[in-house]
Amino acid sequence: MSLVASQETRFPPVERRLRLGFVGGGRGALIGQVHAMGARLSNRWQAVAGALSSDPEVAKASGRDWLLPKDRIYTDYRDMAEKEAVRADGIEAVVISTPNWTHKDIAEAFLRRGIDVICDKPLTTTLEDALALVKLQKETGLVLGVTYPYPSHAMVRQARELVLSGELGRVRQVHVEYMQDWATEPDDPNFKGASWRRDPKRMGRASATNDIGTHAFHLAHFVTGLEMVECRAEFHVCGAPKAMEDTAFVQTRYEGGVPGTLWVTQAAPGNYCALRIRVYGEKAGLEWDQEKPEFLRFNRLNQPETVFVRGHGAGMRAQAERLVSLPRGHPEALSEAWANLYTEFAIAIEARRAGKKLPQGLLNYPTVLDGARGVKFVDACADSHEAGSIWQDCRLSA
Repeated sequence: MSLVASQETRFPPVERRLRLGFVGGGRGALIGQVHAMGARLSNRWQAVAGALSSDPEVAKASGRDWLLPKDRIYTDYRDMAEKEAVRADGIEAVVISTPNWTHKDIAEAFLRRGIDVICDKPLTTTLEDALALVKLQKETGLVLGVTYPYPSHAMVRQARELVLSGELGRVRQVHVEYMQDWATEPDDPNFKGASWRRDPKRMGRASATNDIGTHAFHLAHFVTGLEMVECRAEFHVCGAPKAMEDTAFVQTRYEGGVPGTLWVTQAAPGNYCALRIRVYGEKAGLEWDQEKPEFLRFNRLNQPETVFVRGHGAGMRAQAERLVSLPRGHPEALSEAWANLYTEFAIAIEARRAGKKLPQGLLNYPTVLDGARGVKFVDACADSHEAGSIWQDCRLSA
């Protein structure tokens, strides 16, 4: 059994680290630290500039924490976009790790300055804003990636390859769920993220569906390659009283009439980040659990169970093996998935800037269209719930 990747499954070697800027992600911002960790672990980026908080003092202190040059610590993202765009050593991409309702304006500011964008999900809080970014990305030709990290686990790529190569036969049903428990009790007043996640003016039309439902939606689409055509949603508050839903039950229908379910909740005691997908076809089924990311269950009908274990060889497909860093038995988890995601972003942005054409199928990172599809899904769920849980069209027209 091989302990290292074969030459044909490797990503292109690192030639230099790209210069990266951050908007958001300063002191107390967990997700920003996760972005930064993934970028560092990929070995393809160097953080050189940032507007790390909307609070000027926090922005300055965070910039010092990150060891950024003093003249590249900004207190306003507009100033950062303007100044970095004209520097000979300016940033080549920017990470947007800020609350949802700010994404559109920040992304637009950097795209218009010729700077590629890596944006946290959901892409925006309204479909109108999402489509505006789709249009702007097309006009500029820049990369606008969206950080759905879970498909950057090697075993999710393995699942996708098994489905798309026909190992399951025709897909007959798709089930995806994402369960957490942090919203079971009243919101912690010290958790700033909780307050805006309950505010429709800032969060958009849904809370949990926006926050984690978009992850579940994207994972199902990625693994199966199927477009969700329709959905029927019910929103509920299953935890402590709050202004927006903490739970959503969604019936789904994919192209070809394939039925499924999508369930998200942030009020299920004993669940942490329990994202799981199950796909069943005419010949076999598979199951992947984000809290046990090293393993992929695969069951052919009337045959012994197969469990693929993350590593090199032993049935791993090339698209999955490319994302493997360590031999079996040395666990990889979410940090490596983020690193894989930032590796693909770097390769795409470097190729665009150098005018290089990449081999077909080398990269599979989430694009602005994936982000816009997620926003459309949230809108369709909200429309369904508000109309008495009737079926709504989920397809993106862009």
